[in-house]
Amino acid sequence: MNHAAITSNILREITPLTQSDCFMIFARSKHKFDFPLHYHEEFELNLILNAKGAQRIVGDHIDTIEAEELVLVGPNLNHGWFTHECRSKEITEITIQFHRDLFDDKLLRKNQLSFMRVMFEKAANGILFSPDTIKQLTPRLLTLNQKAGFDSVLELMSILHDLSISRNMRTLSDTTFHKGLFNHNSRRIEKAFEYMNINYDKAISLTDVARLVSMTEVSFSRFIKRCTGNTFIDSLNEIRLGHACRLLVNTTYAVAEISYKCGFNNISNFNRLFKKKKGCTPKQFRESLSGTRTFI
Repeated sequence: MNHAAITSNILREITPLTQSDCFMIFARSKHKFDFPLHYHEEFELNLILNAKGAQRIVGDHIDTIEAEELVLVGPNLNHGWFTHECRSKEITEITIQFHRDLFDDKLLRKNQLSFMRVMFEKAANGILFSPDTIKQLTPRLLTLNQKAGFDSVLELMSILHDLSISRNMRTLSDTTFHKGLFNHNSRRIEKAFEYMNINYDKAISLTDVARLVSMTEVSFSRFIKRCTGNTFIDSLNEIRLGHACRLLVNTTYAVAEISYKCGFNNISNFNRLFKKKKGCTPKQFRESLSGTRTFI
């Protein structure tokens, strides 16, 4: 597979993780890999068991994997696993996603977290952990969703710390694929996104948000496009679709009801946008989630 093939048809995944969550664990058993090459804003730690012969793509790196696999992928880095030569009918996959700002930059600069800071920087190119590390941490990763509340947050931090000091990790991609990077240094952008995240279920206009951050509509339109790579309406729709994904995962609400609860006043428009962004209909998305998602 050449470089052009790797970078074509890459899906921007809108995860169900909200700003109120610390992290999400998705545990499932499967017999094939069917999610397309994709990227998202969140860090992702992926444990795969019993999948020898599957293919991994991270950035511009392609490889055939061993039976056990543990990879940390940074924000906006293209990645995906594919069935390839894997013949297993009992693949186990544990995916942990967390926001890039779960650990504040000032916290990561403290002495005891310096190894984690370096690891997160390396994750911009993807990190593959050693077989010894996988053997050591697999039991803890498999039982992480059995913990609750603050205990699970502490356990995730402990796991990440142990990964950061582990031996023989290696980076995968030679190139960091940054797409639509979010500029967290802008207080105005943070304020705008905070407002949209709180009020996503209501009517929100460009005028409202521009006024909130003391900018003209034209200036704010240019500003959000420069900072995020998206227009205002695309940014708002992605927030709304993220919440819709969450409701599709966690509730039995009808698709039409979810559409209205997430600020879409037109079910046809919701279905069209969802399929464009997720590559499937809301109904297909819900049906594909044959696993256990835990939000912490």
